[in-house]
Amino acid sequence: MDKSLIRNFSIIAHIDHGKSTLADRILELTGAIDKRHLQEQLLDDMELERERGITIKASVVRLNYQGKDKKTYIFNLIDTPGHVDFSYEVSKSLSACEGAVLVVDAAQGVEAQTVANFDLAKENKLKIIPVINKIDLSNADIERVKNQLITMFDFKEEEILLSSAKLGDGVDKILARIASDVLAPGGQEEEPLACLVFDSRFDVFKGVTIFIRVMQGRITTRSQIKFMQQGSVHKIEELGIIKDLKPLRVDSLASGEVGYLTANIRDPQEVIIGDTITDLGNPAECPLPGFRKVKPLVFCGIYPVNSGDFLRLREAMEKLRLSDASFVYEPENSQSFGYGFRCGFLGLLHMEIVQERLEREYDLNLILTVPNVIYRIKKENGEILEVDSPQELPCSSEIAQAEEPFVNLLMIIPIQDIEAVCNFTKARRGAFESSEYLGEDRVKLNFTAPLSEIIVDFYDRIKSQTHGYGSIDYEFCGYRPCELAKLEIMLNDLVCDAFSYLIHKDRAYTKAQAVVSKLKDLIPRQLFEVRIQAKIENRIIASEKIRPVGKNVTAKCYGGDITRKRKLWDIQKKGKKRLKRFGKVEIPQEAFLEILKI
Repeated sequence: MDKSLIRNFSIIAHIDHGKSTLADRILELTGAIDKRHLQEQLLDDMELERERGITIKASVVRLNYQGKDKKTYIFNLIDTPGHVDFSYEVSKSLSACEGAVLVVDAAQGVEAQTVANFDLAKENKLKIIPVINKIDLSNADIERVKNQLITMFDFKEEEILLSSAKLGDGVDKILARIASDVLAPGGQEEEPLACLVFDSRFDVFKGVTIFIRVMQGRITTRSQIKFMQQGSVHKIEELGIIKDLKPLRVDSLASGEVGYLTANIRDPQEVIIGDTITDLGNPAECPLPGFRKVKPLVFCGIYPVNSGDFLRLREAMEKLRLSDASFVYEPENSQSFGYGFRCGFLGLLHMEIVQERLEREYDLNLILTVPNVIYRIKKENGEILEVDSPQELPCSSEIAQAEEPFVNLLMIIPIQDIEAVCNFTKARRGAFESSEYLGEDRVKLNFTAPLSEIIVDFYDRIKSQTHGYGSIDYEFCGYRPCELAKLEIMLNDLVCDAFSYLIHKDRAYTKAQAVVSKLKDLIPRQLFEVRIQAKIENRIIASEKIRPVGKNVTAKCYGGDITRKRKLWDIQKKGKKRLKRFGKVEIPQEAFLEILKI
């Protein structure tokens, strides 16, 4: 194979700008899929991706393209998600590419994730091809979007391509530009083997399937490979490429090629995304420089409704982590739910997707606790702790200083909504940094804000205030001192750790009132009185009561002395007193989900 004809590229865009549709047209034009089998979102093979209309997982496919110079090019398309929570998927895909197609909606224009993905591509020194998509829309404003691309990213007007991925217009020009502008991969076949692991999936029959980009050297089915970070050694069972959406076995992969391998690896923990694979007989001197490792920002507890499903849940998480390396977990025990896991996510949508995948793909029924971020606690004795759950927080007398994570918040919004958005962000303890006008109708705002204030409903509220035209992106920027409190919810004097929060003291009272009122509506009436209380350091700051269910025990007493009725009332009174002491409050599962939205 002539390596100068290989083109490794990715498509990057803000969510819902037509990235998956453009990938479909590319597959169609290169003959990767027959028109009879054509359907939308071909690379989105998960049921969840099709339902929500978003890309969650990166995908890879190899295509043949006949160029205008009569040469046959090998295109390796690595598809990426668009939502801010899946930026990790984007970063690992871009590290295996030499080029990127930057897609921008002709009506929406440049949005927050457009800027973030452009910066990621620049970091990886990729050739970026700007494309204005959806030019067939009635509200498309091509000149305005062109000016945004020229002003913000320093593109020249002649570099910008126009397309309608839905109709197929302009897609041939994009393919021609990829062939002419994206550089052929570097690295020599004679050098020691070095392959980048950029993705992996679990197969029941083959074990772990590892997706690789050969950066230098040649890998064959006879190679004995070594993972340079893990140190483990394996023999290759199968080597192949994804050709026209189907796996195709090959005998070898050379420098610049993208493919997959299996080595009968049954333990998911043995594979680390970003690791370097080398040949045991002729190893590379040092591992490849890895792409940016993203730390989880949001943590919550995940527990099986049926405690007997704990082992099944653990196996499911091990397999899920193979296809989602940004998801982390560790076992924990809860007073309310028994054995489960403390899990880390990149954001709230990421948490929601993981829950749905666990429930659908592995047939589990799960309960999630309130999400928290990682706080840094400096104790009086100098010890520094990282705390992500209320149970881990030391007593206030032991804490010298508490710090919470802050993020740089980028928002692109319509000009007329500046006042409403700024006031809302400041109410969430955000601090204004800078602004930049993008043409006549949009503005870019930069804030710093606590991560804990934006992980739950911030994105939805911004979308609501900007009538759907606002977009946000955020990046972790460090820790800052804060006044931290542990808010505990008690049901009949018993702490329910599922509803406990780590929260800034200024917002504790408002949050306590909201949670207590919501629980009063969600918890059904019991045979005994239920007291719902919120406390901070043994001080009750909010309280509600749920009246017991009434039962007329004297309904069947007709006539006779009043002492008969009094005797039944006394028995009922003693029973309710005993229930109040020993009865367990039944909490419906939807209560846990509703509390997440407060």
